[in-house]
Amino acid sequence: MKKITYFIGIGICFVAMSISCTKDFSAMNTDPNNSEKVLPENLLGRALAETVGANMSRSRSITNELMQVTVNTLVETDRIFRYDIRRNVAESPWNGWYSQLTNFKDIYKFAKENPADENSSKAYMAISLICQVWVHSIITDTYGDTPYSNANKAREGIYTPKFDLQKDIYSDMFAKLEEANLILKGVTKNVNAVADPVYKGNVSLWRKFGNSLYLRLLLRVSGKAEVATNAVAKIKEMVDTNPGNYPIINTNDESAILRWTATTPYLSPFANMQDADWRYAKACSYFVNKLDQSGDPCIDNWLTKSDGLYEGIPSGYNYGETPAPKSNLQYLRSEPLLGNMLNYAEVQLILAEAAAKGWITSKTAKVCYETAATARITLWGKSVGAYLSNNMVSWNEAGTLQDKMEKIHWQKYLALFYTDMQAWIEYRRTGYPALPKGPGLRNDGVMPTRLFYPLSIQATNTNNYDAAVAVQGPDDLKTLMWWQKP
Repeated sequence: MKKITYFIGIGICFVAMSISCTKDFSAMNTDPNNSEKVLPENLLGRALAETVGANMSRSRSITNELMQVTVNTLVETDRIFRYDIRRNVAESPWNGWYSQLTNFKDIYKFAKENPADENSSKAYMAISLICQVWVHSIITDTYGDTPYSNANKAREGIYTPKFDLQKDIYSDMFAKLEEANLILKGVTKNVNAVADPVYKGNVSLWRKFGNSLYLRLLLRVSGKAEVATNAVAKIKEMVDTNPGNYPIINTNDESAILRWTATTPYLSPFANMQDADWRYAKACSYFVNKLDQSGDPCIDNWLTKSDGLYEGIPSGYNYGETPAPKSNLQYLRSEPLLGNMLNYAEVQLILAEAAAKGWITSKTAKVCYETAATARITLWGKSVGAYLSNNMVSWNEAGTLQDKMEKIHWQKYLALFYTDMQAWIEYRRTGYPALPKGPGLRNDGVMPTRLFYPLSIQATNTNNYDAAVAVQGPDDLKTLMWWQKP
């Protein structure tokens, strides 16, 4: 009975999604050739907008709270900033990501089935592969071992997919990115600009995004002993020995950002939020103080003042001791740049870390670091000024590797602002930035290493859930996933 109810519910959800998605995207979903088949461009814009929009909400409610950007003062219990995370928090991200994977996989399927324009078909197949990896990487880095090889195959009768090992997921994601790079290398024309809110159909930029994503994921597993050598070698190949075959994001304009407009279907999902709903998340004192003390030029883009000053409230405070509200982030409600997927500053910081560790030699850590800080600030329309000379920011070539990592990862923390779960994921990989620990923390004061698997998955895919837990470890907030273990 539970399974019957579950599948009925899924059916209702798909009907509701189909109805709601048609409204804002009806114009771009009209096939000019009156084909009965769904074309890839009919799905791409909607899938990107809905995924990025939902990622912003997850960043706001989960990542920002864990990473001390904001402090939720709305209610007293179940506060994520205290590492007090309910099991049902995991439900919406999981369902949303897997729903959009169906759309991204359909883009590949429909492109392959409609080879009338071979150039366009190949381009959409490659874009689909990149988007699949982008979404799957967020899923596995949030939960660990997850459905992958048999995921999104309900049409084929697979309703309870197995959980793949994270090691195998990463291996296949790398293969998909290699395939996408090879396909786009041979594509000679751009695709429908109207259907692509990120790159306006520019396939060379999609290729750069795919390879930049490749670097992000290679760096993520570079500390895992059994694959570290291969990961570092691949980074060196992409950057030092064969960069022509792996073009990467090289300017702010090439960043993968869905820049929200003032109208639907690309109106920021935050734009219509009620004031009370937006303002309950107050700026955290850690975030505010570091920006203020370092003279960060972006501070007035991001934060309001309280009585003429930038002031935050501490994260992890005790129950019943809610501080008076100070600065907040209300300026960002309609901000186009919150649709960030992967930007130029992040790419340069990946290179800075690789150079500082001696993995690449064609770039220097100092140049990449300073380029990244400059790119982040100018992306937000600000002038760098004397920022790079501030003691908290300035690069010291004679400093220890730890000193260099602290500075690189503070800049990455800022570059990843509102980028899905990435700041939290990077913190789990590196331990940076060094966040203070308040007295009210739960989970034994341990930063959550993952989210729980959704309760619905436990109920409807019990055997595969049990098998995954038996391999990965207890379904709790302290279990390390594969790449987190030495």
